[in-house]
Amino acid sequence: MPTSSAETDSRPVHLEIAGLSAGYGQAAVIRGIDLTVDREEVVSVVGPNGAGKSTLLKTVLGVLTPMEGTIRLDGSDIGGLRTDQIARRGVGYVPQVRDVFDPLTVRENLEMGGYVLGRRAAAERLEEIFALYPTLAAMRDRYGGHLSGGERKLLAVARVLMTQPTVLVLDEPTAGLSPQLAHQLLHEQVSRLAATGVAVLLVEQHARDALTISDRAYVLAAGQVVLMDRAAKLLEREDLHEIFLGRSVAAVE
Repeated sequence: MPTSSAETDSRPVHLEIAGLSAGYGQAAVIRGIDLTVDREEVVSVVGPNGAGKSTLLKTVLGVLTPMEGTIRLDGSDIGGLRTDQIARRGVGYVPQVRDVFDPLTVRENLEMGGYVLGRRAAAERLEEIFALYPTLAAMRDRYGGHLSGGERKLLAVARVLMTQPTVLVLDEPTAGLSPQLAHQLLHEQVSRLAATGVAVLLVEQHARDALTISDRAYVLAAGQVVLMDRAAKLLEREDLHEIFLGRSVAAVE
C-alpha cells in the first residue's frame, strides 16, 4: 500500500482511477493504481524510467485497454473506450513529441484541434484562443515547422484547448525546452489552465519544477504507486532525490 499524509479534500473528484492494471499482451506493467485528479488541480506523476508512467497515460487515453480496475470521468467509466471517444468526453492530450503538424500554419494547426466542433463553433473558439494567446495570433500564418521549441509547445497546448477539455494530460511538456522556457511553460501556462477549472494530470521530467506548481503528486516505482502526498510536503523532504527515483517511500513525519 502506498504511504500518504495528504489531507482529505472535499472537492468532487473529476478523474478517478481505481485498482488499474494494464500492460502489453499478458504482462502487466502497472498494477493496482489508485489516482484522482479534481477540477482546478494539478497532479504530477513522478518516478524513475520504466516505472510505468507512460503505460498509465496510454491507458487513461485509450491506447491500452485496462486489464483490471476502472477509469472514471465524472463518475462515468471510460476505461476501454477508443481514443477519439475519450477525447470527445473531454480529455485532452499534449504528447511529448510530434505535437505540431509542421506543414500546417498555426491557424491550421488550431483548426485541426477543433475538428470535432462545428464550423461556426470552431471559428469562434479560434478567436478565443488567439485572444488568450496573443503570441500565437501574431504568428497565425507561420508554419509549424518554422516555430521554436517553446512556440511549438505553446501551439500544442492551445490546439488541445480548442475543444475546451475538462481534463488535460501532459506528457513531459518541457522535453527539449531550455530551462527558462520549461519554467515559463509550467509556471505560467499549466498553472493558468488549472485555474480555469481544468483538471491537469502531469508527467514531467523536471520533477522539482513540476511539484512547485502541483497540488498533489504520486510516486510510481516498478509499476505501482508507492507514495502519494501534497506536493508542498514532498518538496520539504530531505530525501527528495531518492523519492524521484522511487527508492524512499517513508511516510512524512
